[in-house]
Amino acid sequence: MLIANPIYDTVFKRLMENKRSAKFFIQTLTGEQIEDIAMVPQEYTYRARVKKDNSKKEVTAGSDEWEILSLIRFDFVATIRTDNGEYKKVFIEIQKTNKPTNLMRFRTYLGEQYKQTDMIEVASGKVEKALPVISIYLLGFKLINIKAAAIKVCRTYIDLIDKTEIKQRNKLIESLTHDGYFVQIPYITGKPRTLLESLLSIFEQKFFIDEKNTLKEYEYPIEDENLKMMVDILQHAASDKKTRREMEESWWAEEDEKEYERTRKELQETNKIIEEKDKEIEETNKIIGEKDKEIEEKDKQIAILKSQLEKQTKYY
Repeated sequence: MLIANPIYDTVFKRLMENKRSAKFFIQTLTGEQIEDIAMVPQEYTYRARVKKDNSKKEVTAGSDEWEILSLIRFDFVATIRTDNGEYKKVFIEIQKTNKPTNLMRFRTYLGEQYKQTDMIEVASGKVEKALPVISIYLLGFKLINIKAAAIKVCRTYIDLIDKTEIKQRNKLIESLTHDGYFVQIPYITGKPRTLLESLLSIFEQKFFIDEKNTLKEYEYPIEDENLKMMVDILQHAASDKKTRREMEESWWAEEDEKEYERTRKELQETNKIIEEKDKEIEETNKIIGEKDKEIEEKDKQIAILKSQLEKQTKYY
């Protein structure tokens, strides 16, 4: 079947805006039992050429201070049922980017999430409390030294005196620390064997039918109803003219960025060659200057000798 490539923001947005799809995606990736989920109305998409110190001025091709930032972010509040049967609310942030230069942006947005609060049921009624945070990062690039397609980074409480693990959890610690999940899209490959691998397989960057990598054939078997629903969304996106146009525009934007980077690097190389030539010319001029001084000194010596010789000739 023909599906749209969910690595494109406009397609991934469709998946996350569908409550059932978002719940299945988060639950399958994290392994948490999600009872309910709601999107926080602050989905954020950022794509611009900006100065690295965040000031604004005209972009020039030869400047090293400019970068292309492109990421999409979705925020959710979810109710999770824990292994002991209790319920807790958490804040879930999903960020997707294709560029490693956005890592500092990840930290900036994560800081915003620690400010988020929600109304929590307690014995005395409802109170406003900070929610624990779970971060999910979809990376269109490879991390150094780690080849796993999906990674979980989880916290462990350690008693530093006894050197033992603490099994209990504390609300304060839970609110000030968080688990993280990382998906390296370039490492997603091969026939899926588990539900998680089946979920990730829709992001696999293979089997494209067009040069822009917007549409691909998905031929893996689908046994889970939620996965079938996500694939149906991607099928519909593949047939939607507006979505395809938006994907193509994103592709062209990426191509423009590549061309910009190519031009910038060429200009850097040219400037480097010019600088080296200038140094060579400067060195040559320095040598010529030293030779001129030597010639000038020899001319002075010749003039002195000539003057002495004339005096001696006159005397005789």
